[in-house]
Amino acid sequence: MTQNNDPNMDPAGTTQHFRRFVDENPEPEEAPRRPILPLALAGVGVVLAIAIIAALVIAFL
Repeated sequence: MTQNNDPNMDPAGTTQHFRRFVDENPEPEEAPRRPILPLALAGVGVVLAIAIIAALVIAFL
Protein backbone atom coordinates (compact mmCIF):
# COMPACT_ATOMS: atom_id res chain seq x y z
CA MET A 1 0.00 0.00 0.00
CA THR A 2 1.39 3.40 -0.92
CA GLN A 3 1.50 6.16 1.59
CA ASN A 4 0.96 9.79 0.74
CA ASN A 5 3.62 11.79 2.54
CA ASP A 6 2.50 15.12 1.12
CA PRO A 7 2.84 17.67 3.94
CA ASN A 8 0.28 19.99 2.30
CA MET A 9 -2.52 17.46 2.36
CA ASP A 10 -5.64 18.92 3.89
CA PRO A 11 -7.77 16.15 5.39
CA ALA A 12 -10.83 18.43 5.41
CA GLY A 13 -10.28 19.33 1.75
CA THR A 14 -11.55 16.03 0.46
CA THR A 15 -14.66 16.32 2.61
CA GLN A 16 -15.28 19.82 1.31
CA HIS A 17 -14.89 18.64 -2.28
CA PHE A 18 -17.30 15.78 -1.63
CA ARG A 19 -19.89 18.05 -0.05
CA ARG A 20 -19.62 20.48 -2.97
CA PHE A 21 -20.06 17.56 -5.40
CA VAL A 22 -23.17 16.36 -3.55
CA ASP A 23 -24.64 19.86 -3.41
CA GLU A 24 -24.07 20.45 -7.12
CA ASN A 25 -25.27 17.00 -8.24
CA PRO A 26 -28.57 16.19 -6.56
CA GLU A 27 -29.98 12.68 -6.92
CA PRO A 28 -32.39 12.31 -9.83
CA GLU A 29 -36.00 11.95 -8.81
CA GLU A 30 -37.73 8.63 -9.33
CA ALA A 31 -40.12 8.37 -12.22
CA PRO A 32 -43.71 8.27 -10.98
CA ARG A 33 -44.98 4.72 -10.67
CA ARG A 34 -47.93 3.61 -12.74
CA PRO A 35 -51.07 3.05 -10.67
CA ILE A 36 -51.92 -0.61 -10.13
CA LEU A 37 -55.69 -0.13 -9.83
CA PRO A 38 -56.46 0.05 -13.59
CA LEU A 39 -54.46 -3.13 -14.17
CA ALA A 40 -56.24 -4.92 -11.35
CA LEU A 41 -59.65 -3.82 -12.65
CA ALA A 42 -58.74 -4.97 -16.15
CA GLY A 43 -57.76 -8.38 -14.75
CA VAL A 44 -61.02 -8.67 -12.85
CA GLY A 45 -62.94 -7.67 -15.99
CA VAL A 46 -61.21 -10.36 -18.06
CA VAL A 47 -61.96 -13.02 -15.43
CA LEU A 48 -65.63 -11.95 -15.26
CA ALA A 49 -65.94 -11.98 -19.05
CA ILE A 50 -64.53 -15.50 -19.23
CA ALA A 51 -66.87 -16.61 -16.42
CA ILE A 52 -69.92 -15.13 -18.18
CA ILE A 53 -68.99 -16.75 -21.50
CA ALA A 54 -68.41 -20.10 -19.77
CA ALA A 55 -71.77 -19.81 -17.96
CA LEU A 56 -73.57 -19.07 -21.25
CA VAL A 57 -71.91 -21.99 -23.00
CA ILE A 58 -72.81 -24.35 -20.18
CA ALA A 59 -76.41 -23.03 -20.01
CA PHE A 60 -77.11 -23.63 -23.69
CA LEU A 61 -75.56 -27.09 -24.01
